[in-house]
Amino acid sequence: MGGTDQHSLPALAGRMRVLVVGLTGGIGSGKTAVSDRFAQLGIPVIDTDLIARELVEPGQSALAEIAAGFGVDCLDDQGRIDRARLRQRVFADDKGRRRLEAILHPRIRTMARQRIAALTAPYCLLVIPLLAETGMTDLVDRVLVVDAPEEEQIRRVMTRDQIDEAQTRRILAAQARRDQRLALADEVLENSGDFVKLKLQIADLHQHYLCLATHRLL
Repeated sequence: MGGTDQHSLPALAGRMRVLVVGLTGGIGSGKTAVSDRFAQLGIPVIDTDLIARELVEPGQSALAEIAAGFGVDCLDDQGRIDRARLRQRVFADDKGRRRLEAILHPRIRTMARQRIAALTAPYCLLVIPLLAETGMTDLVDRVLVVDAPEEEQIRRVMTRDQIDEAQTRRILAAQARRDQRLALADEVLENSGDFVKLKLQIADLHQHYLCLATHRLL
């Protein structure tokens, strides 16, 4: 145990309360299906996309910054984000995407830390779709990548979001490459669409993470 002094013990104890598994993957890879299954197994799921949605609710400072930076026409008649319009603008302009990230990412990081600190479970899932792009790896202990064939990703996104192939490919191009995500991975879930196979993989990973969490606390 060399190198650990008494002053660092409280910080270490707090950090080790919960093992944090960062779940990531490209758009349309099936991250929601995976996180939903872990939730069914009783594992807390903190989704940074949902945090981002909370942060742009009416009355939130992030919403005011987005309206100031991208124009009030990015809001709908109820004063909420018009996601389709903002997405078109952001993914057509790298500077715009970076400006939006500068508004949201520090706030997301702070809220994620707060929610992790409040947990008492053996481990939790922190869903960070843009983990490779944002550098939020310091928030997690393990990285779980959901991987799917690119053509399957495109099909899923076009169906889910009702957008055309060109826009889908622009979104994919704005994200980290598959090899960049896989380079971060401690574990990889193959999700080509076979849900039974996916559930079996998740069951194995669940036991793996429970084991890791137990050994961290010994």
